[in-house]
Amino acid sequence: MSFRSSNASSGMGVNDHSIHTFLELKRKRVHRYIVFKIDEKKKEVVVEKTGGPAESYEDFTSSLPENDCRYAIYDFDFVTEENCQKSKIFFIAWSPSASRIRAKMLYATSKDRFRQELDGIHKEIQATDPTEMDLDVLRDRAY
Repeated sequence: MSFRSSNASSGMGVNDHSIHTFLELKRKRVHRYIVFKIDEKKKEVVVEKTGGPAESYEDFTSSLPENDCRYAIYDFDFVTEENCQKSKIFFIAWSPSASRIRAKMLYATSKDRFRQELDGIHKEIQATDPTEMDLDVLRDRAY
């Protein structure tokens, strides 16, 4: 499979399927979330898991590993004070304290390049433990 231009510092490309899956979430809303991982052998960011529109935030957070880094996209629906239904697309850089230092460095150096490929992200969260990305944090950042 082809991949987009790679990051000069890390050599990580972006798998076309990753871009396509993000566009499905953004345009067609067929996914509630996407979890991405870096495939070190292929030197590219690939889709690890997607969650359907009916899946909950708890389903999403439980899909993130406790001891390894990931990138994730979450489509957050909320209702404004004016009673309008809105949605914000969050980019989450998950880097738990228990993950390997090499993984933290790899994900940190590849993040900006990968995020640039995903046009239409509204907010970004960097989290090292679940409390830094709980639902209240998303609610506060969405407004």
